[in-house]
Amino acid sequence: MTFTGKGMVSRFALALLAVTALGAAGCSAVDKVTEVAKDAGKSDTARAKVGDCINVISASVVDSETEPVACSAENAVYQVVQVHDQKVECHEDYTSYEETYGSGGTLAFLCLAPNFKEGNCYNEGMMTGYKYVPCTAADADFKVITRVDGQVDENLCTAEADQFLVVNEPKITYCMGPVA
Repeated sequence: MTFTGKGMVSRFALALLAVTALGAAGCSAVDKVTEVAKDAGKSDTARAKVGDCINVISASVVDSETEPVACSAENAVYQVVQVHDQKVECHEDYTSYEETYGSGGTLAFLCLAPNFKEGNCYNEGMMTGYKYVPCTAADADFKVITRVDGQVDENLCTAEADQFLVVNEPKITYCMGPVA
């Protein structure tokens, strides 16, 4: 599953700033200006680091609205496990998030692991991934019955759970059941 975030269309002003700095400073200063210019066009989600968490406000294959949130927040549906400057193939346990320039180049590429909370409910869209929803919501698809950190074993789930999800890195087993 891939989310695509909003990207920037023009880099002219930032490129001009970098060229100006190149003429006025040494290589290390140019590297810093280039890095600042590169990050300036990224959304807050694209600036996320490994270990940060993401809330999906709305999602589609073409355009998504996301935001970084505290990992303890109910709506912290994903945790960033890998950050790349170019498109890579994320492990099957992960969802990918790609932010591109208006011209089509990759601005940021994140691999995201589910970060479900025990007792919370979620909606799963085939094209849009997971989204936190209240358990009273009509679109709640499943409830996390148990979350086991540090182990990957579906046998940890009780009969109350009718499905499970295991993530290999970080090692987490999610036991899920009906919303009821």
